[in-house]
Amino acid sequence: MKKDYWNKPTLGLWERLYLPEVVRGLSITGGVFFGNLWKWLTFRKGALTAYYPEETRADYSPVNRGRHVLTRRDGGEVQCVSCNMCATICPAYAIEILSRADLEHPTHPKAPERFEIDYSRCIFCGFCVEACPEDAIRMAKEVPDFPGFDRENMWATQDLLLGWQPAGDPAKKYPAPAAGREEVHP
Repeated sequence: MKKDYWNKPTLGLWERLYLPEVVRGLSITGGVFFGNLWKWLTFRKGALTAYYPEETRADYSPVNRGRHVLTRRDGGEVQCVSCNMCATICPAYAIEILSRADLEHPTHPKAPERFEIDYSRCIFCGFCVEACPEDAIRMAKEVPDFPGFDRENMWATQDLLLGWQPAGDPAKKYPAPAAGREEVHP
């Protein structure tokens, strides 16, 4: 038995004929097509088509946050202290951090052994950047090689995040570890 819906649409005579609606749809589509064709023939930019990867779009939004960058300290180590603030605040659960002890640096005792961002889940909200107390993660406007053919290739590893646009000027500075520091044993 067919169920009756409370908001069942009612078709008027014009809509029940279908042919006028088909003609109306074709006129809208044809209008856009010929409008873009005319712009193309008169050397104006018509429809926006980017031939990726040879061409990149020039009309990204001015508020586009872009891709993530991990910053480095003066000594070249990653600025991140593995506090997991970025991973905690990420609404898409796109950040994974595996920490390791860095006992050589007393002011920076933890560092990420693995820092990865899953771009198939990231919504580019920028909360991770806002939450980071160390200025260890930033977002750059550029978006190189974002599309991927499978989800495994959409993981940004620590090496990629450190190397694709190196940033070594974090706002929070750490003193360099003392070279040849002698340990005092009682």
